Amino acid sequence: METAPALVDRLVAHALGTTFGDLDPVTVDRVKTRLLDALGAMAAGHGEPDSAAILRLAAAWGTGDEASVPGTSLRLPAASAAFANAVLARSFDFEPVEADGPDGTRVAAHISGTTVPVALALAELTGASGEALLTALAVGDDVTARLAVASGFDVYSGQDNTGTVNTLGATLMAARMLGLDAAAAKHALGIAANQLGGTVANIFDAASAFKLPIAFAARTAIASAQLAAAGLTGPIDPLQGKHGFFQMYCTDPNPELAGAELGEHYFGDTTIKPWSSCRAAHPSLEACIRLVTEEGVAIEDIDKVEIHVTARTLGGFVGARFDPAERRPVAGLFSIHFTAAAALLHGTVRPEHLTPEAMGDPRIAELLGRIELVGSLSNDQRLTAEATATLRDGSTRHVRVENPAGDHASTPLSRPRLLEKFTLNLGFGLPSMADRAPQVIDAVQVLETADTVGDLMAALNPTCTVSTPIR
Repeated sequence: METAPALVDRLVAHALGTTFGDLDPVTVDRVKTRLLDALGAMAAGHGEPDSAAILRLAAAWGTGDEASVPGTSLRLPAASAAFANAVLARSFDFEPVEADGPDGTRVAAHISGTTVPVALALAELTGASGEALLTALAVGDDVTARLAVASGFDVYSGQDNTGTVNTLGATLMAARMLGLDAAAAKHALGIAANQLGGTVANIFDAASAFKLPIAFAARTAIASAQLAAAGLTGPIDPLQGKHGFFQMYCTDPNPELAGAELGEHYFGDTTIKPWSSCRAAHPSLEACIRLVTEEGVAIEDIDKVEIHVTARTLGGFVGARFDPAERRPVAGLFSIHFTAAAALLHGTVRPEHLTPEAMGDPRIAELLGRIELVGSLSNDQRLTAEATATLRDGSTRHVRVENPAGDHASTPLSRPRLLEKFTLNLGFGLPSMADRAPQVIDAVQVLETADTVGDLMAALNPTCTVSTPIR
């Protein structure tokens, strides 16, 4: 009886062998949506206080004319450009999230923040067509999502999977884009396995390093594929082998899940965030938004707001009370307490509400004093929250959110809302380029017809003149 190929060989064959013709229209549309959303997150990232220093550092690592940083005229080696762009994409926790997988599985993930920067950098380096870029993203996202759900990842386990599964999936995508054969691609995966890592302590401690694992993954993916192309070898089976990924980084894995429905369905990040914050805060802040937009609650009439979440959520990194003196974006991004106050005040939470100036608004501090978090929901209600506002006249208003907006399967954002998000992000992070939104949107929409990604990248380069959009 013939032995079935190992999972690693199946994933390598899948990553290298898939063609654009294998992708159904829904898959292509999802890839384009994630690409545009990630580009918007990169643009918004220019408005984060650390970003200028990151770009200077990336430039200091070495000169090169391989790939660009959208929003600048900077040209860098591909691995450095991918690193910088991934940091930008992660800066306001506003990029696509949450992997889907076979059998309806879901797991916390941030895939596109790695795969999009890697794919763009290598498309520029190799002169790839738009069709080739979209195909590479489809398989890179798919492999990463499959490994994410198969890993049994728990966001409170201590590790950060943006530095593990992202590295592996993006490495196979890089191997494809650099033209490696199956043997070299497997070596690239093994080389990448030497560089997996990341800790959720960054988020618990509100450290700006939370942006780095997703970016280290991007840089490592390209470097690993390049090292394999140069002839270096890696472990025979970096996934299921002894001391491989599933043994070293997973406590309750199901490797078979990664190979289920292979080539039949293409997975990836399933949620386009409508608000700039940790997904775990979305049910709470959506409930607060609905208090003011649907229930007619005026913030000056609020005596107190009780926000009910699961006990596990309350005890996690999003559940701590927010210090009103805090001005760092990372502290606000991962705080239910802060994002609830911002949602009540602004009716949304966007990057502009996470600047030091906006976080110092005295109305935020005043609202924080009237918000209480309660861990009353059962732990199986991970994306559920309830907000009860008690008004000064003694009356109450109550909202329960079970499926926050943004999930492509259950609560998808409308196309106008998707485009508005991109346009606002571009205007926030790169105000001098705000009028370029239509050109970028159109370039992504017809990308499969493009000979190269030149028009797309030119639309994001302030020194390039762009043509009228194709509408």
